[in-house]
Amino acid sequence: MGNAIENLLDELEEAKRRFDAAAPQQITRCLEKLSHSRFQGADQLIRCHEILLFIRAYPFNETIRQHSDALLESFLERVEALRASAAEMSPLDAPEVSGIVGTVVSAAFSYKIAQWFTQRFPKNIDVDWEAYQKKERLGVVLPRLLPLLDEDALVEANVPYLDWLHAAKPASESDLSFLLRCVANLPITEKEKAALYDSLELPIYWTLDDSRLTRTRMRLATRKFFYHNAPLLQRREVSITKELESAPLRLQQLSVKEGERALDLARASSASRYRELYGFTHGEAGRVTKTNLGRGVEALLYELPPPCRLPWRAYHCAMMFKNGVAIGYVETLSLFERTEVGFNLYYTFREGETAWLYARLLKLFHQLFGATCFSIDPYQIGFHNHEAIESGAFWFYRKLGFRPIKPDILRLVEAEEEKLAKHKEYRTPPRVLRKIAAGHLLFEIAQASNDWDHFQLRHLGLAVQKRLADDFNGDAQTLRESATTGIAQALKLRLSTMPTAARQGFENLAMVLAMVADLPQWSADEKHLVRQIVQAKLSAAEAEYLRLLQRHERLRAAILRLGSAGAA
Repeated sequence: MGNAIENLLDELEEAKRRFDAAAPQQITRCLEKLSHSRFQGADQLIRCHEILLFIRAYPFNETIRQHSDALLESFLERVEALRASAAEMSPLDAPEVSGIVGTVVSAAFSYKIAQWFTQRFPKNIDVDWEAYQKKERLGVVLPRLLPLLDEDALVEANVPYLDWLHAAKPASESDLSFLLRCVANLPITEKEKAALYDSLELPIYWTLDDSRLTRTRMRLATRKFFYHNAPLLQRREVSITKELESAPLRLQQLSVKEGERALDLARASSASRYRELYGFTHGEAGRVTKTNLGRGVEALLYELPPPCRLPWRAYHCAMMFKNGVAIGYVETLSLFERTEVGFNLYYTFREGETAWLYARLLKLFHQLFGATCFSIDPYQIGFHNHEAIESGAFWFYRKLGFRPIKPDILRLVEAEEEKLAKHKEYRTPPRVLRKIAAGHLLFEIAQASNDWDHFQLRHLGLAVQKRLADDFNGDAQTLRESATTGIAQALKLRLSTMPTAARQGFENLAMVLAMVADLPQWSADEKHLVRQIVQAKLSAAEAEYLRLLQRHERLRAAILRLGSAGAA
Protein backbone atom coordinates (compact mmCIF):
# COMPACT_ATOMS: atom_id res chain seq x y z
CA MET A 1 0.00 0.00 0.00
CA GLY A 2 2.83 2.38 0.90
CA ASN A 3 4.55 1.87 -2.47
CA ALA A 4 1.26 2.33 -4.32
CA ILE A 5 0.76 5.75 -2.71
CA GLU A 6 4.37 6.72 -3.42
CA ASN A 7 3.89 5.81 -7.06
CA LEU A 8 0.66 7.78 -7.17
CA LEU A 9 2.37 10.84 -5.68
CA ASP A 10 5.27 10.45 -8.15
CA GLU A 11 2.79 10.47 -11.00
CA LEU A 12 0.98 13.51 -9.63
CA GLU A 13 4.25 15.35 -9.03
CA GLU A 14 5.30 14.77 -12.63
CA ALA A 15 1.92 15.70 -14.10
CA LYS A 16 1.57 18.97 -12.17
CA ARG A 17 4.56 20.44 -14.08
CA ARG A 18 3.63 19.45 -17.61
CA PHE A 19 0.64 21.63 -18.50
CA ASP A 20 0.04 19.68 -21.71
CA ALA A 21 -3.20 18.30 -23.16
CA ALA A 22 -2.92 14.95 -21.35
CA ALA A 23 -2.06 16.36 -17.90
CA PRO A 24 -5.58 17.38 -16.69
CA GLN A 25 -7.00 13.90 -17.19
CA GLN A 26 -3.99 12.32 -15.49
CA ILE A 27 -4.21 14.69 -12.52
CA THR A 28 -7.95 14.13 -12.16
CA ARG A 29 -7.42 10.36 -12.12
CA CYS A 30 -4.67 10.67 -9.47
CA LEU A 31 -6.79 12.95 -7.28
CA GLU A 32 -9.67 10.49 -7.43
CA LYS A 33 -7.40 7.65 -6.31
CA LEU A 34 -5.93 9.78 -3.50
CA SER A 35 -9.40 10.55 -2.15
CA HIS A 36 -9.74 6.83 -1.31
CA SER A 37 -6.16 6.29 -0.08
CA ARG A 38 -4.88 6.01 3.47
CA PHE A 39 -1.41 7.40 4.19
CA GLN A 40 1.17 5.15 5.82
CA GLY A 41 3.30 7.87 7.38
CA ALA A 42 3.74 11.60 7.97
CA ASP A 43 6.14 11.99 5.04
CA GLN A 44 3.51 10.73 2.59
CA LEU A 45 0.88 12.99 4.08
CA ILE A 46 3.17 16.04 3.89
CA ARG A 47 4.15 15.32 0.31
CA CYS A 48 0.54 14.96 -0.75
CA HIS A 49 -0.41 18.16 1.10
CA GLU A 50 2.24 20.24 -0.69
CA ILE A 51 1.40 18.82 -4.13
CA LEU A 52 -2.28 19.58 -3.55
CA LEU A 53 -1.52 23.16 -2.49
CA PHE A 54 0.52 23.69 -5.65
CA ILE A 55 -2.24 22.25 -7.83
CA ARG A 56 -4.80 24.40 -5.98
CA ALA A 57 -2.73 27.53 -6.61
CA TYR A 58 -1.88 26.61 -10.24
CA PRO A 59 -4.94 24.64 -11.43
CA PHE A 60 -5.54 23.47 -15.00
CA ASN A 61 -9.29 23.94 -14.73
CA GLU A 62 -12.24 24.43 -12.39
CA THR A 63 -12.73 20.69 -11.81
CA ILE A 64 -9.14 20.19 -10.63
CA ARG A 65 -9.31 23.30 -8.42
CA GLN A 66 -12.45 22.06 -6.69
CA HIS A 67 -11.13 18.51 -6.37
CA SER A 68 -7.85 19.67 -4.78
CA ASP A 69 -9.80 21.91 -2.37
CA ALA A 70 -12.01 18.97 -1.37
CA LEU A 71 -8.99 16.79 -0.66
CA LEU A 72 -7.37 19.53 1.42
CA GLU A 73 -10.60 19.90 3.39
CA SER A 74 -10.26 16.22 4.37
CA PHE A 75 -6.82 16.65 5.91
CA LEU A 76 -7.90 17.08 9.54
CA GLU A 77 -9.41 13.59 9.42
CA ARG A 78 -6.26 12.26 7.74
CA VAL A 79 -3.93 13.81 10.33
CA GLU A 80 -6.04 12.47 13.19
CA ALA A 81 -6.12 8.97 11.62
CA LEU A 82 -2.35 9.00 11.26
CA ARG A 83 -1.90 10.09 14.88
CA ALA A 84 -4.30 7.38 16.06
CA SER A 85 -2.17 4.78 14.25
CA ALA A 86 0.79 5.73 16.50
CA ALA A 87 2.79 6.96 13.50
CA GLU A 88 5.76 9.27 14.07
CA MET A 89 4.34 12.80 13.74
CA SER A 90 7.49 14.91 14.24
CA PRO A 91 8.06 15.48 10.47
CA LEU A 92 4.95 17.70 10.57
CA ASP A 93 6.82 20.15 12.84
CA ALA A 94 9.50 21.12 10.28
CA PRO A 95 9.34 24.86 9.38
CA GLU A 96 9.15 24.04 5.66
CA VAL A 97 5.83 22.20 6.14
CA SER A 98 4.43 23.31 9.51
CA GLY A 99 0.95 24.81 9.71
CA ILE A 100 -1.09 21.85 8.46
CA VAL A 101 -4.54 21.38 10.02
CA GLY A 102 -4.65 19.14 13.09
CA THR A 103 -1.05 19.92 14.12
CA VAL A 104 0.48 22.26 16.69
CA VAL A 105 3.02 25.07 16.58
CA SER A 106 5.29 25.83 19.55
CA ALA A 107 7.63 28.82 19.36
CA ALA A 108 8.49 32.08 21.10
CA PHE A 109 6.67 35.09 19.68
CA SER A 110 6.77 38.79 20.43
CA TYR A 111 4.50 40.67 22.84
CA LYS A 112 2.39 42.04 19.99
CA ILE A 113 1.83 38.62 18.38
CA ALA A 114 1.19 36.99 21.77
CA GLN A 115 -1.57 39.56 22.34
CA TRP A 116 -2.97 38.86 18.87
CA PHE A 117 -2.95 35.12 19.58
CA THR A 118 -4.99 35.49 22.77
CA GLN A 119 -7.51 37.75 21.04
CA ARG A 120 -7.80 35.61 17.90
CA PHE A 121 -7.46 32.07 19.31
CA PRO A 122 -8.24 32.31 23.05
CA LYS A 123 -9.10 28.59 23.42
CA ASN A 124 -6.22 27.29 21.31
CA ILE A 125 -3.27 29.11 22.82
CA ASP A 126 -1.17 28.95 25.99
CA VAL A 127 2.38 28.86 27.28
CA ASP A 128 4.24 25.66 26.43
CA TRP A 129 5.82 25.19 29.86
CA GLU A 130 7.19 21.74 28.98
CA ALA A 131 9.32 23.29 26.23
CA TYR A 132 10.45 26.27 28.34
CA GLN A 133 14.18 26.11 29.05
CA LYS A 134 14.71 29.56 30.58
CA LYS A 135 12.64 29.47 33.78
CA GLU A 136 15.27 31.56 35.62
CA ARG A 137 13.98 34.55 33.66
CA LEU A 138 10.70 34.27 35.54
CA GLY A 139 12.61 35.37 38.63
CA VAL A 140 13.36 38.71 36.99
CA VAL A 141 9.92 39.44 35.52
CA LEU A 142 7.29 37.82 37.79
CA PRO A 143 8.18 39.86 40.93
CA ARG A 144 7.11 42.94 38.95
CA LEU A 145 3.72 41.32 38.31
CA LEU A 146 2.89 39.34 41.49
CA PRO A 147 2.77 40.86 45.01
CA LEU A 148 5.21 39.53 47.63
CA LEU A 149 7.04 37.22 45.22
CA ASP A 150 10.24 39.09 46.13
CA GLU A 151 10.00 37.36 49.51
CA ASP A 152 10.80 34.09 47.75
CA ALA A 153 12.65 35.18 44.62
CA LEU A 154 15.37 37.32 46.22
CA VAL A 155 16.61 34.85 48.82
CA GLU A 156 15.39 31.31 48.10
CA ALA A 157 16.68 28.67 45.70
CA ASN A 158 14.37 26.62 43.46
CA VAL A 159 11.47 29.05 43.69
CA PRO A 160 8.22 27.42 42.43
CA TYR A 161 7.34 30.29 40.10
CA LEU A 162 4.47 28.43 38.44
CA ASP A 163 2.87 27.80 41.86
CA TRP A 164 2.89 31.55 42.47
CA LEU A 165 1.51 32.22 38.98
CA HIS A 166 -1.29 29.67 39.27
CA ALA A 167 -2.24 30.87 42.76
CA ALA A 168 -2.72 34.41 41.42
CA LYS A 169 -4.44 33.52 38.16
CA PRO A 170 -8.23 33.17 37.81
CA ALA A 171 -9.07 29.55 36.99
CA SER A 172 -10.94 30.54 33.83
CA GLU A 173 -7.97 32.36 32.33
CA SER A 174 -4.99 30.84 30.49
CA ASP A 175 -1.47 31.39 31.81
CA LEU A 176 -0.57 33.39 28.71
CA SER A 177 -3.61 35.63 28.86
CA PHE A 178 -3.02 36.35 32.56
CA LEU A 179 0.66 37.18 32.04
CA LEU A 180 -0.15 39.50 29.16
CA ARG A 181 -2.83 41.24 31.20
CA CYS A 182 -0.42 41.77 34.10
CA VAL A 183 2.23 43.22 31.79
CA ALA A 184 -0.35 45.45 30.08
CA ASN A 185 -1.37 46.90 33.47
CA LEU A 186 2.15 48.04 34.38
CA PRO A 187 2.62 51.86 34.47
CA ILE A 188 5.30 51.85 31.75
CA THR A 189 5.40 52.59 28.02
CA GLU A 190 4.28 50.09 25.38
CA LYS A 191 7.88 49.62 24.25
CA GLU A 192 8.94 48.84 27.82
CA LYS A 193 6.06 46.36 28.20
CA ALA A 194 7.08 44.63 24.98
CA ALA A 195 10.73 44.48 26.06
CA LEU A 196 9.78 43.04 29.47
CA TYR A 197 7.56 40.32 28.00
CA ASP A 198 10.01 39.52 25.19
CA SER A 199 12.82 39.02 27.73
CA LEU A 200 10.99 35.89 28.94
CA GLU A 201 11.18 34.22 25.50
CA LEU A 202 8.10 32.17 26.35
CA PRO A 203 7.23 29.39 23.87
CA ILE A 204 3.58 29.59 22.86
CA TYR A 205 1.65 26.40 22.15
CA TRP A 206 -0.84 26.96 19.31
CA THR A 207 -3.30 24.13 18.60
CA LEU A 208 -4.27 24.64 14.97
CA ASP A 209 -7.26 22.25 14.82
CA ASP A 210 -9.25 22.94 11.62
CA SER A 211 -8.73 26.71 11.58
CA ARG A 212 -9.29 28.69 8.41
CA LEU A 213 -5.92 30.31 9.14
CA THR A 214 -3.89 27.11 8.71
CA ARG A 215 -1.79 26.64 5.60
CA THR A 216 -4.20 23.93 4.52
CA ARG A 217 -7.31 26.10 4.51
CA MET A 218 -6.11 29.71 4.31
CA ARG A 219 -7.64 31.49 1.32
CA LEU A 220 -7.92 35.08 0.21
CA ALA A 221 -11.42 35.67 -1.13
CA THR A 222 -11.13 35.59 -4.93
CA ARG A 223 -13.74 36.58 -7.49
CA LYS A 224 -12.06 35.21 -10.60
CA PHE A 225 -9.64 32.28 -10.88
CA PHE A 226 -6.79 31.97 -13.36
CA TYR A 227 -6.42 28.55 -15.00
CA HIS A 228 -3.16 27.32 -16.53
CA ASN A 229 -3.75 25.54 -19.83
CA ALA A 230 -0.23 26.32 -21.09
CA PRO A 231 3.28 25.90 -19.64
CA LEU A 232 4.27 28.21 -16.79
CA LEU A 233 6.30 31.31 -17.67
CA GLN A 234 10.05 30.67 -17.48
CA ARG A 235 12.74 33.11 -16.41
CA ARG A 236 14.03 33.50 -19.97
CA GLU A 237 10.61 34.87 -20.97
CA VAL A 238 10.67 37.62 -18.32
CA SER A 239 12.01 41.16 -18.70
CA ILE A 240 12.02 43.46 -15.67
CA THR A 241 12.32 46.48 -17.96
CA LYS A 242 9.26 45.38 -19.94
CA GLU A 243 7.24 44.87 -16.77
CA LEU A 244 8.27 48.27 -15.40
CA GLU A 245 7.04 49.89 -18.61
CA SER A 246 3.70 48.05 -18.56
CA ALA A 247 0.32 49.66 -17.79
CA PRO A 248 -0.18 50.94 -14.23
CA LEU A 249 -1.53 48.50 -11.68
CA ARG A 250 -4.89 49.20 -10.13
CA LEU A 251 -4.57 49.88 -6.39
CA GLN A 252 -7.38 49.46 -3.86
CA GLN A 253 -7.20 50.85 -0.33
CA LEU A 254 -8.90 48.37 2.03
CA SER A 255 -11.26 49.42 4.79
CA VAL A 256 -10.09 49.04 8.40
CA LYS A 257 -12.17 45.88 8.81
CA GLU A 258 -10.78 44.40 5.59
CA GLY A 259 -7.29 45.47 6.69
CA GLU A 260 -7.70 43.61 9.98
CA ARG A 261 -8.62 40.43 8.10
CA ALA A 262 -5.63 40.95 5.82
CA LEU A 263 -3.34 41.25 8.85
CA ASP A 264 -4.84 38.04 10.29
CA LEU A 265 -3.84 36.20 7.12
CA ALA A 266 -0.31 37.59 7.15
CA ARG A 267 0.34 36.99 10.85
CA ALA A 268 -1.08 33.47 10.80
CA SER A 269 0.84 32.58 7.65
CA SER A 270 4.11 33.60 9.29
CA ALA A 271 3.37 32.23 12.77
CA SER A 272 2.44 28.81 11.39
CA ARG A 273 5.97 28.72 9.96
CA TYR A 274 7.54 29.79 13.32
CA ARG A 275 8.24 33.25 11.94
CA GLU A 276 7.39 36.88 12.46
CA LEU A 277 7.72 39.70 9.99
CA TYR A 278 8.03 43.20 11.43
CA GLY A 279 5.49 44.67 9.03
CA PHE A 280 2.92 41.94 9.66
CA THR A 281 3.35 42.19 13.44
CA HIS A 282 3.03 45.97 13.57
CA GLY A 283 1.06 46.68 10.39
CA GLU A 284 -1.76 49.22 10.51
CA ALA A 285 -5.20 47.94 9.50
CA GLY A 286 -6.11 51.30 7.95
CA ARG A 287 -3.07 51.27 5.64
CA VAL A 288 -3.42 48.05 3.63
CA THR A 289 -3.44 48.22 -0.19
CA LYS A 290 -4.60 45.44 -2.50
CA THR A 291 -3.59 45.00 -6.12
CA ASN A 292 -3.99 42.40 -8.85
CA LEU A 293 -0.58 41.57 -10.38
CA GLY A 294 -2.13 39.38 -13.07
CA ARG A 295 -2.27 35.62 -13.78
CA GLY A 296 -4.32 35.01 -10.64
CA VAL A 297 -1.85 36.72 -8.28
CA GLU A 298 -3.03 39.33 -5.79
CA ALA A 299 -0.79 41.23 -3.38
CA LEU A 300 -1.72 42.77 -0.04
CA LEU A 301 0.70 45.59 0.82
CA TYR A 302 1.07 46.55 4.49
CA GLU A 303 2.36 49.81 5.97
CA LEU A 304 3.47 50.72 9.49
CA PRO A 305 1.81 53.29 11.76
CA PRO A 306 4.05 56.31 12.50
CA PRO A 307 5.19 55.15 16.00
CA CYS A 308 6.57 51.89 14.53
CA ARG A 309 8.35 53.33 11.52
CA LEU A 310 12.08 53.11 10.92
CA PRO A 311 14.04 56.32 11.56
CA TRP A 312 14.89 57.07 7.90
CA ARG A 313 13.95 54.29 5.51
CA ALA A 314 10.34 53.61 4.49
CA TYR A 315 9.32 50.03 5.26
CA HIS A 316 6.65 48.07 3.40
CA CYS A 317 5.84 44.38 3.16
CA ALA A 318 3.38 42.34 1.15
CA MET A 319 1.77 38.90 1.05
CA MET A 320 1.23 37.26 -2.34
CA PHE A 321 -1.77 35.02 -3.04
CA LYS A 322 -2.13 32.85 -6.15
CA ASN A 323 -5.79 32.02 -6.83
CA GLY A 324 -6.36 32.77 -3.15
CA VAL A 325 -3.53 30.56 -1.80
CA ALA A 326 -0.73 32.28 0.18
CA ILE A 327 2.49 31.67 -1.78
CA GLY A 328 5.04 34.05 -0.24
CA TYR A 329 5.93 37.49 1.04
CA VAL A 330 8.24 40.41 0.24
CA GLU A 331 9.79 43.24 2.29
CA THR A 332 11.10 46.58 1.04
CA LEU A 333 13.36 49.18 2.65
CA SER A 334 13.32 52.41 0.65
CA LEU A 335 15.18 55.71 0.71
CA PHE A 336 14.83 58.30 -2.05
CA GLU A 337 14.60 56.24 -5.29
CA ARG A 338 16.49 53.21 -3.93
CA THR A 339 14.52 50.18 -2.68
CA GLU A 340 16.08 47.11 -1.10
CA VAL A 341 13.91 44.07 -1.81
CA GLY A 342 13.74 40.89 0.27
CA PHE A 343 11.72 38.26 -1.57
CA ASN A 344 10.62 34.87 -0.22
CA LEU A 345 8.45 32.41 -2.09
CA TYR A 346 7.36 29.52 0.12
CA TYR A 347 9.04 26.18 -0.62
CA THR A 348 5.92 24.61 -2.10
CA PHE A 349 5.60 27.22 -4.86
CA ARG A 350 9.18 27.85 -6.01
CA GLU A 351 8.50 26.23 -9.37
CA GLY A 352 5.64 28.63 -10.05
CA GLU A 353 6.59 31.56 -12.34
CA THR A 354 8.95 33.04 -9.75
CA ALA A 355 10.79 35.40 -12.13
CA TRP A 356 7.56 36.83 -13.56
CA LEU A 357 6.15 37.35 -10.06
CA TYR A 358 9.33 39.10 -8.92
CA ALA A 359 9.27 41.43 -11.92
CA ARG A 360 5.61 42.31 -11.26
CA LEU A 361 6.44 43.18 -7.66
CA LEU A 362 9.19 45.55 -8.84
CA LYS A 363 6.56 47.11 -11.10
CA LEU A 364 4.37 47.68 -8.03
CA PHE A 365 7.21 49.31 -6.08
CA HIS A 366 8.19 51.50 -9.03
CA GLN A 367 4.61 52.68 -9.41
CA LEU A 368 3.88 53.17 -5.72
CA PHE A 369 7.21 54.49 -4.40
CA GLY A 370 8.85 55.90 -7.52
CA ALA A 371 11.66 53.36 -7.05
CA THR A 372 14.19 53.31 -9.90
CA CYS A 373 17.09 51.51 -8.19
CA PHE A 374 16.52 48.05 -6.71
CA SER A 375 19.01 46.49 -4.31
CA ILE A 376 19.52 42.89 -3.16
CA ASP A 377 21.11 42.30 0.24
CA PRO A 378 24.01 39.79 0.25
CA TYR A 379 22.04 37.44 2.53
CA GLN A 380 19.48 36.92 -0.24
CA ILE A 381 22.14 35.50 -2.55
CA GLY A 382 24.07 33.41 -0.02
CA PHE A 383 26.01 35.50 2.51
CA HIS A 384 25.70 33.34 5.65
CA ASN A 385 22.73 31.68 3.91
CA HIS A 386 23.41 28.07 2.98
CA GLU A 387 20.00 27.60 1.36
CA ALA A 388 20.61 30.48 -1.07
CA ILE A 389 23.97 28.96 -2.04
CA GLU A 390 22.40 25.54 -2.60
CA SER A 391 19.63 26.98 -4.78
CA GLY A 392 21.97 29.20 -6.81
CA ALA A 393 19.95 32.29 -5.86
CA PHE A 394 22.58 34.64 -7.28
CA TRP A 395 21.98 33.44 -10.84
CA PHE A 396 18.24 34.04 -10.47
CA TYR A 397 18.91 37.76 -9.97
CA ARG A 398 21.83 37.97 -12.36
CA LYS A 399 19.82 36.56 -15.26
CA LEU A 400 17.13 39.14 -14.56
CA GLY A 401 19.68 41.94 -15.04
CA PHE A 402 21.12 42.67 -11.58
CA ARG A 403 24.80 43.60 -11.34
CA PRO A 404 27.34 43.28 -8.50
CA ILE A 405 28.49 46.65 -7.18
CA LYS A 406 32.02 45.53 -6.24
CA PRO A 407 34.44 45.48 -9.21
CA ASP A 408 36.28 42.36 -8.02
CA ILE A 409 32.99 40.44 -7.71
CA LEU A 410 31.86 41.65 -11.13
CA ARG A 411 35.08 40.33 -12.66
CA LEU A 412 34.52 36.99 -10.93
CA VAL A 413 30.93 36.83 -12.23
CA GLU A 414 32.00 37.64 -15.79
CA ALA A 415 34.61 34.86 -15.63
CA GLU A 416 31.92 32.43 -14.45
CA GLU A 417 29.62 33.53 -17.28
CA GLU A 418 32.35 32.73 -19.79
CA LYS A 419 32.72 29.22 -18.34
CA LEU A 420 28.95 28.70 -18.45
CA ALA A 421 28.82 29.82 -22.08
CA LYS A 422 31.61 27.43 -23.11
CA HIS A 423 30.55 24.40 -21.07
CA LYS A 424 26.79 23.76 -20.82
CA GLU A 425 27.24 21.21 -18.02
CA TYR A 426 29.33 23.56 -15.88
CA ARG A 427 27.88 24.72 -12.53
CA THR A 428 29.35 27.46 -10.35
CA PRO A 429 30.90 25.80 -7.24
CA PRO A 430 29.53 26.78 -3.81
CA ARG A 431 32.90 28.27 -2.78
CA VAL A 432 32.68 30.69 -5.74
CA LEU A 433 29.04 31.54 -5.00
CA ARG A 434 30.06 32.42 -1.45
CA LYS A 435 32.62 34.89 -2.79
CA ILE A 436 30.03 36.38 -5.14
CA ALA A 437 27.57 36.75 -2.23
CA ALA A 438 29.91 39.12 -0.38
CA GLY A 439 28.34 42.23 -1.93
CA HIS A 440 25.02 43.85 -2.87
CA LEU A 441 23.39 43.56 -6.28
CA LEU A 442 21.68 46.49 -8.03
CA PHE A 443 19.19 46.87 -10.87
CA GLU A 444 18.69 50.41 -12.16
CA ILE A 445 16.16 51.78 -14.60
CA ALA A 446 17.76 53.43 -17.65
CA GLN A 447 21.49 54.24 -17.50
CA ALA A 448 23.30 53.10 -14.36
CA SER A 449 24.43 56.13 -12.35
CA ASN A 450 26.51 54.25 -9.75
CA ASP A 451 25.26 56.80 -7.19
CA TRP A 452 24.11 54.09 -4.79
CA ASP A 453 26.97 51.63 -5.29
CA HIS A 454 28.71 52.44 -2.01
CA PHE A 455 25.75 53.62 0.07
CA GLN A 456 24.53 51.78 3.16
CA LEU A 457 22.28 53.06 5.93
CA ARG A 458 24.78 51.51 8.32
CA HIS A 459 27.44 53.97 7.14
CA LEU A 460 25.02 56.79 7.96
CA GLY A 461 24.36 55.39 11.44
CA LEU A 462 28.05 54.85 12.15
CA ALA A 463 28.78 58.44 11.11
CA VAL A 464 26.28 59.59 13.75
CA GLN A 465 27.99 57.34 16.33
CA LYS A 466 31.37 58.87 15.46
CA ARG A 467 29.94 62.33 16.03
CA LEU A 468 28.47 61.09 19.32
CA ALA A 469 31.95 59.99 20.45
CA ASP A 470 33.93 62.95 19.10
CA ASP A 471 31.62 65.89 19.90
CA PHE A 472 29.41 64.64 22.76
CA ASN A 473 31.69 62.30 24.72
CA GLY A 474 29.26 59.41 24.16
CA ASP A 475 26.30 61.25 25.76
CA ALA A 476 23.39 60.26 23.49
CA GLN A 477 20.81 62.40 25.24
CA THR A 478 22.85 65.55 24.79
CA LEU A 479 23.34 64.71 21.11
CA ARG A 480 19.60 64.23 20.67
CA GLU A 481 18.75 67.52 22.36
CA SER A 482 21.39 69.48 20.46
CA ALA A 483 20.36 68.07 17.07
CA THR A 484 16.63 68.42 17.72
CA THR A 485 16.88 72.03 18.89
CA GLY A 486 19.27 73.06 16.13
CA ILE A 487 17.30 71.52 13.26
CA ALA A 488 13.96 72.74 14.61
CA GLN A 489 15.39 76.25 14.70
CA ALA A 490 16.84 75.95 11.18
CA LEU A 491 13.53 74.66 9.78
CA LYS A 492 11.36 76.95 11.95
CA LEU A 493 9.50 74.04 13.57
CA ARG A 494 7.81 74.51 16.95
CA LEU A 495 8.83 71.66 19.23
CA SER A 496 6.39 72.74 21.97
CA THR A 497 3.38 71.81 19.81
CA MET A 498 4.82 68.51 18.60
CA PRO A 499 3.20 65.35 20.14
CA THR A 500 5.55 63.09 22.12
CA ALA A 501 5.57 60.26 19.54
CA ALA A 502 6.19 62.70 16.68
CA ARG A 503 8.97 64.37 18.68
CA GLN A 504 10.77 61.04 19.07
CA GLY A 505 10.53 60.44 15.33
CA PHE A 506 11.79 63.95 14.62
CA GLU A 507 14.80 63.38 16.89
CA ASN A 508 15.89 60.44 14.72
CA LEU A 509 15.67 62.56 11.58
CA ALA A 510 17.37 65.53 13.24
CA MET A 511 20.48 63.59 14.31
CA VAL A 512 21.28 62.95 10.64
CA LEU A 513 20.14 66.35 9.36
CA ALA A 514 22.42 67.98 11.94
CA MET A 515 25.39 66.45 10.10
CA VAL A 516 24.50 68.39 6.93
CA ALA A 517 26.75 71.32 7.76
CA ASP A 518 25.28 73.84 5.31
CA LEU A 519 21.60 73.09 5.96
CA PRO A 520 21.03 76.38 7.89
CA GLN A 521 22.13 78.24 4.72
CA TRP A 522 19.73 76.41 2.39
CA SER A 523 17.09 78.43 0.56
CA ALA A 524 13.60 78.96 1.97
CA ASP A 525 12.15 76.56 -0.65
CA GLU A 526 14.71 73.87 0.21
CA LYS A 527 13.93 74.17 3.92
CA HIS A 528 10.20 74.14 3.22
CA LEU A 529 10.57 70.84 1.33
CA VAL A 530 12.55 69.37 4.25
CA ARG A 531 9.66 70.37 6.56
CA GLN A 532 7.23 68.56 4.24
CA ILE A 533 9.47 65.48 4.25
CA VAL A 534 9.59 65.48 8.06
CA GLN A 535 5.83 65.86 8.34
CA ALA A 536 5.22 63.03 5.85
CA LYS A 537 7.55 60.69 7.73
CA LEU A 538 5.78 61.42 11.00
CA SER A 539 2.19 61.20 9.82
CA ALA A 540 1.40 60.65 6.11
CA ALA A 541 1.70 57.49 4.00
CA GLU A 542 5.35 56.56 3.56
CA ALA A 543 4.96 56.46 -0.21
CA GLU A 544 4.33 60.22 -0.02
CA TYR A 545 7.46 60.58 2.14
CA LEU A 546 9.50 58.85 -0.57
CA ARG A 547 8.02 61.00 -3.34
CA LEU A 548 8.96 64.15 -1.42
CA LEU A 549 12.49 62.86 -0.79
CA GLN A 550 12.92 62.28 -4.52
CA ARG A 551 12.14 65.95 -5.18
CA HIS A 552 14.98 67.20 -2.92
CA GLU A 553 18.21 66.90 -4.92
CA ARG A 554 20.32 68.75 -2.38
CA LEU A 555 19.22 66.57 0.53
CA ARG A 556 19.72 63.45 -1.62
CA ALA A 557 23.30 64.49 -2.39
CA ALA A 558 24.03 65.15 1.29
CA ILE A 559 22.59 61.80 2.47
CA LEU A 560 24.41 59.93 -0.30
CA ARG A 561 27.69 61.54 0.75
CA LEU A 562 27.18 60.79 4.45
CA GLY A 563 26.06 57.20 3.83
CA SER A 564 28.67 56.13 1.31
CA ALA A 565 31.66 54.01 2.25
CA GLY A 566 34.56 56.06 3.59
CA ALA A 567 32.49 59.21 4.10
CA ALA A 568 32.79 59.11 7.89
